[in-house]
Amino acid sequence: MRRLLIVIACAALLAGAPLGAAEIMAPDQLARSVTEEVLAIVRADKDIQAGNQKKVLDLVESKVLPYFNFVRMTQLAMGRNWRQASAEQQKMLVAEFRALLVRTYTTAFTQYRNQTVVYRPVRVHPGDTEVVVRSQINQPSGPPVGVDYSMERTDKGWKVYDFAVEGVSLVQNYRNTFNSEVQRSGVEGLIKVLAERNRQLASQTRVSRK
Repeated sequence: MRRLLIVIACAALLAGAPLGAAEIMAPDQLARSVTEEVLAIVRADKDIQAGNQKKVLDLVESKVLPYFNFVRMTQLAMGRNWRQASAEQQKMLVAEFRALLVRTYTTAFTQYRNQTVVYRPVRVHPGDTEVVVRSQINQPSGPPVGVDYSMERTDKGWKVYDFAVEGVSLVQNYRNTFNSEVQRSGVEGLIKVLAERNRQLASQTRVSRK
């Protein structure tokens, strides 16, 4: 359920807005304006609800991923270990981490059951380069869940570099895991672990399509 909540909130926050609009629209206004678009796609698409992974992946790739800063997310998840990695290793880490997040959360779209997302107003001053957008996911059954996004203003608009579900940071969670693996087998070992996990997830996806 936590994966589902994260995916719904991420998609609702970031889907579909042109980059130009992201540069001039406040983050919370952007979130409210695009929420219904992506959720409407999920509600209307029976293939997505039935678990069509290709259609879900296409939706994630086109509507969500352009609004994430995966380089900064990977840097934060690596912490001090980022400096140990070579330029080539850093590139591989970003690619594998991105793939892991995509494959981990893509399947949660099929679990959507009429959740709604409400965003709290954000006061953004002209010089602000980072903000936190706070949202609440209301479920048909069960208590509401808070999801907060750390966002930064870039030359391509606002992008997410971390988010937290009920106060638990995605980046912080991975930082603990990444640090343990680097201590055990080095940066190269971490890359191999991520790559193997992505291969496993890809294999599971292929099996589910049969």
